[in-house]
Amino acid sequence: MTVEKRRLEECRNGVRWKEWGPYLSERQWGTVREDYSKYGSAWESIPHDHARSKAYRWGEDGLGGFSNEDQRICFAWAFWNHKDPILKERLFGLSGIEGNHGEDVKELYYYLDSTPTHSYMKMLYKYPQAEFPYKSLLEKNQKKSKLETEYEVMDTGIFDKDEYFDIFLHYAKADVEDFLFEVEIINRSNKKAPITVLPTFWFRNTWSSGKDKFIPSLEEFDKQHMFLSHHLLDDFHVYFDENIEEQAFTDNETNRSKLYGISNTAKFLKDGINDYIVDGKKEAVNKEKRGSKASGIYTFSIAANSSKKVQVRLSRKKLDNPFGDFDAVMSLRKAECDSFYRSLQYKVADRDLRNIQRQAYAGMMWSKQFYYYNIREWLGGDPGRIPPPQERRHGRNHDWQHMDSADVISMPDTWEYPWYAAWDLAFHCIPIARLDPDFAKNQLLLLLKDEYMHPNGQIPAYEWNFNDVNPPVHAWAVLRVFKMDRKMQGKGDFDFLQKAFNRLLLNFTWWVNRKDADGKNIFQGGFLGLDNIGVFDRNRPLSEGSSLEQADSTSWMAMFALNMLRMSLELAEVYPAYQDMANKFFEHFLYIASAMNSSDDDTVNLWDDEDNFYYDVMHVKGQDPQQMKVRSMVGLIPLFAVETLRLSTYEKLPEFRERLDFFMKQRPKLASLVARWEDPGRGERRLLSLLRGFRMKKILERMLDPNEFLSDYGIRALSKYHKENPYVLEMEGEKFVVEYLPGESDSSFFGGNSNWRGPIWFPLNYLVIESLYKFHFYYGDDFKVEYPIESGEYVTIKDLAGMLAERLMKPFQRDENGNRPVFGNNEKFQKDPHFKDYILFYEYFHGDNGRGLGASHQTGWTGLVADIIHKYYNP
Repeated sequence: MTVEKRRLEECRNGVRWKEWGPYLSERQWGTVREDYSKYGSAWESIPHDHARSKAYRWGEDGLGGFSNEDQRICFAWAFWNHKDPILKERLFGLSGIEGNHGEDVKELYYYLDSTPTHSYMKMLYKYPQAEFPYKSLLEKNQKKSKLETEYEVMDTGIFDKDEYFDIFLHYAKADVEDFLFEVEIINRSNKKAPITVLPTFWFRNTWSSGKDKFIPSLEEFDKQHMFLSHHLLDDFHVYFDENIEEQAFTDNETNRSKLYGISNTAKFLKDGINDYIVDGKKEAVNKEKRGSKASGIYTFSIAANSSKKVQVRLSRKKLDNPFGDFDAVMSLRKAECDSFYRSLQYKVADRDLRNIQRQAYAGMMWSKQFYYYNIREWLGGDPGRIPPPQERRHGRNHDWQHMDSADVISMPDTWEYPWYAAWDLAFHCIPIARLDPDFAKNQLLLLLKDEYMHPNGQIPAYEWNFNDVNPPVHAWAVLRVFKMDRKMQGKGDFDFLQKAFNRLLLNFTWWVNRKDADGKNIFQGGFLGLDNIGVFDRNRPLSEGSSLEQADSTSWMAMFALNMLRMSLELAEVYPAYQDMANKFFEHFLYIASAMNSSDDDTVNLWDDEDNFYYDVMHVKGQDPQQMKVRSMVGLIPLFAVETLRLSTYEKLPEFRERLDFFMKQRPKLASLVARWEDPGRGERRLLSLLRGFRMKKILERMLDPNEFLSDYGIRALSKYHKENPYVLEMEGEKFVVEYLPGESDSSFFGGNSNWRGPIWFPLNYLVIESLYKFHFYYGDDFKVEYPIESGEYVTIKDLAGMLAERLMKPFQRDENGNRPVFGNNEKFQKDPHFKDYILFYEYFHGDNGRGLGASHQTGWTGLVADIIHKYYNP
């Protein structure tokens, strides 16, 4: 057992190693939580230019932030290159209305390392020595159309002459309440350059809202020693190394005069240290050396290709020699981190893949954020403050007033998506479970708690609209994490499984009641997280009497039913009463299979016998049903509804077996829909699947066709067939067109970063591979498919899964020219020794060349590549 694994064991016994971590977002401005506008204009409510002057209500942000688990005490780094008009306290990016493809962070930074307990962490930020191009990034992107690529910070030329600092941030825990922060600043240019470094501590403002009666304080003890006092967390000591020049103090209070033209109620303000350093305003900071926000100040002139370090320590204990063991502790924690990952990666033979995998894990660990959002208080406003506009009471999330979030949650990323998304989180938990199964299990249970799940059973989607509907993958993730944890621990956590199952029953019932109102077992989920994959916005209300029958929604529900069936059977071996639930979900799966395969005369036909593919079907009042013949991921999702059952399980549960046998005899037509149930496969397994052999083969043929779904880098979200053959629909006086777009979208359905019309997305690719393994569990090596189509080469389903995994790893790996497809034609990213091995985990990838697109740090579900690498070497 490694030292880090021993810490995780200690956490189970109450030792609070995880109480402090990177729980501070890179962006709090422009979030729904901070939006108090009349009509929900979140991006405009607090833009980037207001962030340094506005005291937030619901969270904090900072560069490389670190805090306790409810973000009472915060730490982050700030820098100034002596040319910028403001301190670099937080990352800059464009808001959703400023970018030609939506919101987009315009900085270069990388999460390089982190253990699950955050006993060691490492991050890199690249800071230009010339004035940061805030203005040109905004202006040039606003002039670009959706048909053009985004204008990025590398396009400005500011890094071309290597006139920048590599700023490495290192963090280590000497103990559960003793933290070491170190910054190493390397001047990459060939000339001397100045920089001011500001390690900054502050308190989240909990007093202005009336939540706290006390205002915590920071005070200078001596030049290298700051005293931190918090009424709930008691006292801490901050130690600065000998190079510190001074400490500067202000308060975390809004500069109302600057932002709103009204009188300030506080003398010292959130932007006081910025004004003191950049503008030389001595009156902006408190000369009495106390406040609720404070920085140590270091100024260096760093010689060409040289470096400087700053060391800071935050400790509950008063230390006589805080820097005596600093280097030793930092080195030890780094070595323990290396040991932890060696134990995980020992079978991964390729060194570059180990680097890719480790940075993917690091991004997921850094993306654990404190999320605070009490909707009743958010709608009603705080005592003694101007109440929010009345329109808000009937606007965004007004019907989720039960929600009271104040937890550390796995986010898709810390800038573009500093808020949780339900189906994203389910995917995050798979690779996270390899590192910290307890955290993964707790995350999955969190969204099922009363404080999150709606009383009607709906799981909240994301803060922009909790009512939106995400694919029901939560049960799949619960089952997957349960199995992974059982394999790692040697025993199953049936308490976790039972808690999750019982709550997921409510969610399954919500789906049946709300999304199958007609009781036909054909579901209408809306956009289902796939944004603009369809002909039109699938959340858009249709004309009266019209409806859209969705192949993907129905397939997701078939998968949900099978996941619940499998959980029932796992629980039934410990709690026999769950056999009734197993029967219930077996039967429900058959009813959905019947509807999908049109076994009754009055059901809609989602399968097209001519194209051998599944499509959504539009019902318009007074017209015949019309198949929406878009060859998209919608038609591949039926592959995911697959499960295998061992004969031993079947034999151990007599009530399940008897009821099952009776049902199959009474409803033979339904029984015939279940692929090969009557024939035992490899290892005496039985197969449950929406797809019998013929349909599965036909879908695989289309999926494995390079002219359709198969890219060199994975499975496309939309068939390349639509490049030359766009799908056109005229409805209600409007013309809708769907064509293959391998890169950025030209549609505005769901914002700029939403595009499922061609690129490669990792979550659904991951489920394709998962499903292929399940099919192989049944069919074994005797069942082979042609790969690629018309190649004349045949492989087993298991080998096919491995080959698709190779394609998904390919965007990150160096090709025969030493280039990583993820970086496209960016020569500096590809060849520069200070760039080429730092990986960016984009939201999605170009369908033809593998270039990264969308959010640049969405380790959330693109971090699935870490688990793909693991399974590739541990089949």
